[in-house]
Amino acid sequence: MSQPTLLFYCQHSLGMGHLVRSFALIRELTSSFKVVFLNGGRLPPGLPVPSKIQLIQLPPLGMNDEKGLVSLDEELTLAEAQAKREALILTTWARLKPQAIVIELFPFGRKKFRNELVALLDQATSSHDEKPVIICSLRDILIGGRRDQQRHDDRAVDLLERYFDAVLVHADPAFARIEESFKPGKKCTTPIYYTGFVLPQQKSGWIPTDRDASVLVSAGGGIVGGPLFRAAVRAQRILWPVSGLPMTIVAGPFLPEPEWRVLQGAVADTPGLTVLRSVPNLGATMRKLRWSVSQCGYNTAMDVLSSKVVALFVPFADRQENEQANRAARLANCGATRTLSPAGLGGQSLAREIQQLMQFEPQQCCFELGGAANTAGIISRLVAGQPDSGLVHAVGGHA
Repeated sequence: MSQPTLLFYCQHSLGMGHLVRSFALIRELTSSFKVVFLNGGRLPPGLPVPSKIQLIQLPPLGMNDEKGLVSLDEELTLAEAQAKREALILTTWARLKPQAIVIELFPFGRKKFRNELVALLDQATSSHDEKPVIICSLRDILIGGRRDQQRHDDRAVDLLERYFDAVLVHADPAFARIEESFKPGKKCTTPIYYTGFVLPQQKSGWIPTDRDASVLVSAGGGIVGGPLFRAAVRAQRILWPVSGLPMTIVAGPFLPEPEWRVLQGAVADTPGLTVLRSVPNLGATMRKLRWSVSQCGYNTAMDVLSSKVVALFVPFADRQENEQANRAARLANCGATRTLSPAGLGGQSLAREIQQLMQFEPQQCCFELGGAANTAGIISRLVAGQPDSGLVHAVGGHA
């Protein structure tokens, strides 16, 4: 019997965390589905694409410094890219008629991509063929603090109720629950499932006991890692005469080229410093070293938990991005990691924090880390029309 078809949509605009998590899910989903993946952002160099999938690259879109949408294809204007994307999405749907559609983040985010997604959802739900199971794939913590937050959350409920059969929250509810960062004024009855956390490389693997006495500094894809890397270089110049411990900075494929060149130049006058553009598996690198300093994106946090490295988080945060700070605070509160506020980041403060990190003994937090396999199981049961015991019946309606 042939496998059912699953269409998976992912748009990464700032970093590559959404794409990495989606790829981890797909590696499990291919055991039960023929997966066709719609990739809406740039495909980072060096990031392996899961085998056994059909990848369809949409004309890539991203965000500029003002959070505006831009075409990343120099030959296409924004309007031209948007038109080509929507046509390709709808053509793919018509060709496949999949049994399941998974959309990453929307309608909790990706408002700028609403037109193409609603066009897909309208076509999928109005077809004379059997309606596919439509699922939202959602990370642990949502961004809050928007000026129109109530309106944003209520609009998400309207879209969920109209189109979606389920929301899969990739978290352990003991760590974070959706109602803590999603507070609509109207009741949402779309079923919600907690899958557990999704590890970037699926399995935590063997944890060595003889780690190298070295500090690893990373910032996910690196697009907003510049301030952390500059502070790390200054901290290493302070720490080297005292500790003599090496530091490795993994810049990430999206660190802007001018900042990468500056980082490379710093090696000459910074003893014990190594800089790498990227590594094949950040989690595997963490398992080899004693200490990690990083931002607190979802995938980096999962690498920290699964590798059991002693970790300091310096979360990325601005007026509109509080998700990393929220995650870092929760992990620090349960004793798993330490946190330095980005407002206090500097060479001296980071050097002090690294020295304290070397004396820190983290508490082990027993969160569910089998989110990828659990996701595949839940989707398979939904497609088969079977109920699931992980159901949360409703959220919202507080107003």
